[in-house]
Amino acid sequence: MASFEGLDATKWSEIEPHYHDFLNRDIDSAETLETWLLELGEFGAYVGETGAMLYVEMTCDTENEEIKQAYLDFVENVQPELSKIGDLLNRKLAESPFADELDSEEYNVLLRDTRMDLALFREENIPIYTELTKLGQRYNEICGAMTVEFDGEERTMQQMGKYLQVSDRETRENAYRTVGERRFQESEKIDDIYEEMIALRQQVAQNAGYDNFRDYIFDAKHRFDYSPDDCKAFHDAVEAICVPLKRDVDDERRQNLNLESLRMWDMGHDVHGRGPLKPFTKVEEMVAGTSRMFHRLSPELGGFFDSLRDGTSLDLDSRKGKAPGGYQVQRDHSRKPFIFMNATGLQRDLETMVHEAGHAFHSIYADDLPLIDYRNAPLEFCEVAAMSMELLTHDFLDEFYSEEDAQRAVREHLEGIVSILAWIATIDSFQHWVYTNPEHTRAERHAKWLELGDRYGSVLDWSGFEDWRNVGWQRQLHLFSYPFYYIEYGIAQLGALQMWLQYKESPEMALSNYAKSMRLGGSRPLPNLFETGGMSFDLGHSTVQGLIDAVRDELAKLPA
Repeated sequence: MASFEGLDATKWSEIEPHYHDFLNRDIDSAETLETWLLELGEFGAYVGETGAMLYVEMTCDTENEEIKQAYLDFVENVQPELSKIGDLLNRKLAESPFADELDSEEYNVLLRDTRMDLALFREENIPIYTELTKLGQRYNEICGAMTVEFDGEERTMQQMGKYLQVSDRETRENAYRTVGERRFQESEKIDDIYEEMIALRQQVAQNAGYDNFRDYIFDAKHRFDYSPDDCKAFHDAVEAICVPLKRDVDDERRQNLNLESLRMWDMGHDVHGRGPLKPFTKVEEMVAGTSRMFHRLSPELGGFFDSLRDGTSLDLDSRKGKAPGGYQVQRDHSRKPFIFMNATGLQRDLETMVHEAGHAFHSIYADDLPLIDYRNAPLEFCEVAAMSMELLTHDFLDEFYSEEDAQRAVREHLEGIVSILAWIATIDSFQHWVYTNPEHTRAERHAKWLELGDRYGSVLDWSGFEDWRNVGWQRQLHLFSYPFYYIEYGIAQLGALQMWLQYKESPEMALSNYAKSMRLGGSRPLPNLFETGGMSFDLGHSTVQGLIDAVRDELAKLPA
């Protein structure tokens, strides 16, 4: 690993000469070009990790003005220059007479992606992306600052989740109303932010010669292996197969609760009056139990997880001023994953821990790939790594629960998969409509959201809360900071369910296929990654039907 000790990558003046050295270097053979790529990648890893850690620090403490300013300085002063020099470096690669002499199998994806990036690059889009990043930061600040007074204390939105799982219906309703009122206070501001983003993204697309941002982003995300029509096939399959099962499950809940109709605060608690699943009280207990689960699943994965317990790789508790959500980033220079989440002691926290650990495993498996570009896979496959771990650890939930509660946790997870597939179809359909109709009004956007809720949603009775329902999409971070990054979860869930069925047939085979496919990183096209893992890359009716049938069968075996 090259040493860049003492180089301040937050200052463009310090890193610019190094990039110009790469830009001006003579390339006289395929071998020289390959060496150039590897060295450029290592330098890019150092710079990229600097930017990533500024983001991490900002999300860990959104109220710290000094940290926020350091992040914004990088966004405003370094990232635009990286975009410009990156385009020139891409051109040096793509236009090199030796590019096509590189190994065709090993360099196919890199060259394909680089040439697409070149076709899309417009310098006038750089300041637009800077503004979009700043708008995303404003959204994060608004969400991070949301707290409520409840049960005698100030609580974050994440901390309020546990009150929707208690048996007392009045408490649940009060919690729902309290959170909903707080969110709705900011709904106009968030609508304003989103409308600014839509207009800016439409401009990005038009600058690059596209009619709309949807078509632009498919190419920008290198979606060579599936199309908007494939996404629509997924939407239709979910509507036809998942939604009926979801509504059956919800209607069974209504009957068990002896209610005429289900309300929004009736969805998170146990129908038999048992308290919410509480796998841990302290974050340290969650980490220790998760380690034991992974060691039982696979000694190799257990070792990977323990490598994260070094004091620098985990920030897991929920606190005021911390950005919502959870994520994993790979620190490409130091080659260490970092996991961020907001744990409050609920089952969903354990699922998030296992999920983000799966991303970390993927990063560790792919860490030996010489090209930094390949150490990150397509998002559709990154999520296979994470979602598979949620399913493959079912057998080891006794590290946290009794047999009865472990079965309950599995049931909740499987029912949640059916529900999340419907939510993914909702969010993806929403984005397709938003960005192919960029001139829509706020009222039209709200009406479309309600229409999609009727298409993919539950049997909930929203009477009295229609205004809140109109803006239900606002809690989805991806719409603001990661546009069109959501269908990946649906595609990956289909892969993870296939990995789960493999594991039920042969744990050894499934874990071997998992490792083989993860070691490829992003070095092969998406269908090849799935194939290496023994999975079919298909978004249509037949695949969804077979997998949801398996979920339905498994649910039938579990206690209600």
